Amino acid sequence: MKVLWLTSVYPSEKHPSEGVFHETQVQELLKQGIEVTVICPNPVNPPVLRMLKASYRQKRDLPEQEVRSGVTVYRPPYPALPGQLKWAQPSKRIAASVLRAMQRHQLSPDFIHAHFAMPSGGAAAVIQKETKIPYLLTLHGSDVNVYPSYSKGAQAAFETAVRQASAVLTVSEELAKKTNEMTKVEAKCLPLGIPLQSFSRTEEGQEGIRKHLGLPLQDKLVVFVGRLVKEKGLLELADAVSSMDGVKAVFVGKGPLAKELKERAGASIILPGQVPNEQVRDYLMAADLFALPSYSEGMPTVVLEALALKVPVIATRVGGLPSLFSTYQHLLVEPRSARQLKEAIHACLYENRWNEAVKNDLHEMVHTEYSSEHNAKHLIQQYEKVLNQHPSFKQDEMCKE
Repeated sequence: MKVLWLTSVYPSEKHPSEGVFHETQVQELLKQGIEVTVICPNPVNPPVLRMLKASYRQKRDLPEQEVRSGVTVYRPPYPALPGQLKWAQPSKRIAASVLRAMQRHQLSPDFIHAHFAMPSGGAAAVIQKETKIPYLLTLHGSDVNVYPSYSKGAQAAFETAVRQASAVLTVSEELAKKTNEMTKVEAKCLPLGIPLQSFSRTEEGQEGIRKHLGLPLQDKLVVFVGRLVKEKGLLELADAVSSMDGVKAVFVGKGPLAKELKERAGASIILPGQVPNEQVRDYLMAADLFALPSYSEGMPTVVLEALALKVPVIATRVGGLPSLFSTYQHLLVEPRSARQLKEAIHACLYENRWNEAVKNDLHEMVHTEYSSEHNAKHLIQQYEKVLNQHPSFKQDEMCKE
């Protein structure tokens, strides 16, 4: 079975932390005998725009072809426009770059697995129209909760990507329900999985890990891992922590909010910057609790990673998190509330709200339902269904060979 994995983000040597969850899935599929080729189109602003603004002159200096852990990754360039997902959908431009790469490298996949309705899903719909290659679409969160509301064009692009797909998957039940409400298409929930072997505790204690990372030994540490943007609720988290004695927030990652966070909370904030993905576990194990107070989410893998390590989690009641926490939904807080965050952090650190029973139950649930191996097996079943829906396409490919 030959799969073309189409995504707008995928790890590279220069940016190893971008889209790690994609590589986790791809590597697990590889272990189970699936042949996967990745195409991650590289947006490049036209010369006239690069003259107007410094940020437009930045070029993603990535190789057009590389091999990562046995998987070939192609990054064909395509002309991009600022804010294109809001008003000028790049589906045709991306599709053209993908088709050129397929022709140049003689790729003949059985089908395409596209990730995010925009832009990859829209491009897959164009490719399907031109080549008859079917595609399966996975929706991750912002492509359902955010992008369609930008404009009528964005809404139409979302609906086209979903309706033209042979099958639609979502990373949470909430996204599946919302997709059905928006498009009348029945989507199936298949949560992302994590490599459990990479998120098991080591013998080194918390104090030793903190020394190694250069983190304070005496303070209570609230750790966040992700992009430093307002939508992650980081200003509210900074406000909550800055008003608590003996508590510091560690924001692991990079983004436009870094300077404002430091100005807002001063000594209460630690900013290690972007760290290698393999070091994320160390920061989670150094934490007294992990916080993800986002305004919206799909099914954030970093929460799964924290729960797999039995680290208490303070998160907001958004996206797939209520279903993930199930009977422990009362531990979640409402978004945009520094007051609720402060109360939840205090209860976790000083009132034993996250007792051993809670940690063990959620840890067991993650191990049972959210492993990358479990995800890959169910994903392969979906692949087989897509192929069975398109026997004529398979027959055509056999004739070409």
